[in-house]
Amino acid sequence: MLATKFLIGAGVGIPASALCINRRLYSIASVRNISIGREERRRATIIDLCISVGIPMLVMILHYIVQGHRFNILEDIGCTPAIYNTLPAYPLVFMWPVLLSLISFVYAGLTLRAFWVRRVQFSELVSSASSMTVNRYFRLMLLSCLTMLLNTPLSAFSIYINTHGLQLSPWVSWSDAHYNFSFVEQIPAVIWRSSVTYTVSAEMSRWIYPFSALIFFGLFGFADEARRNYVAALAYVVSKLGLKPLSRAKKLGFTTALS
Repeated sequence: MLATKFLIGAGVGIPASALCINRRLYSIASVRNISIGREERRRATIIDLCISVGIPMLVMILHYIVQGHRFNILEDIGCTPAIYNTLPAYPLVFMWPVLLSLISFVYAGLTLRAFWVRRVQFSELVSSASSMTVNRYFRLMLLSCLTMLLNTPLSAFSIYINTHGLQLSPWVSWSDAHYNFSFVEQIPAVIWRSSVTYTVSAEMSRWIYPFSALIFFGLFGFADEARRNYVAALAYVVSKLGLKPLSRAKKLGFTTALS
């Protein structure tokens, strides 16, 4: 049951994190929050935590209201959340990824507009921030836009495919929705794979998280700062083995990273 709650939270956490990135990028592009004090930095961190952690936790709690039974177990997949297909499930659980992605879409549009208006000042603006470079900024923008553009249609498609062919049940009462709550439905693969829509839904929920991780690594895993960290980690390991990391780094052409 705990794993299914994390799945609910992760489905909301990815677009929520993209929203945090878009908010920060808009603050930079609109020339507002490059040089900030300690109190402003603390406030910005609290807001980001409320969005990226607080909203997913809230949805995990709200999910219990429309959780008809403990969870489902799909053969070859594992545990999946159980959501009672009733009207309150849509504002309480289903709407959040779409809503957060749409808000991110608005921020991304405002960011592109602000960047175009202040494009002459942008290089000087970014260089004034010690932790931000032009390449890093555009990688973050590309990440947030990709996540936004993928999450919006996928979230809407997920709502459709998870409810396609299912009759919307009326909300009668709390006791009716949670009748026999301890029940765990076990679905053999031959049954759930017989439905095309159910198969697409199960496989999509299975692969969306590693796919998101691959997108993130593709954008940031080969950046200069990432390669420097790889070399620093390699140097630490080989030094513990009694080898000479600097000479090895020279052979690899990474002397700058170790200097």
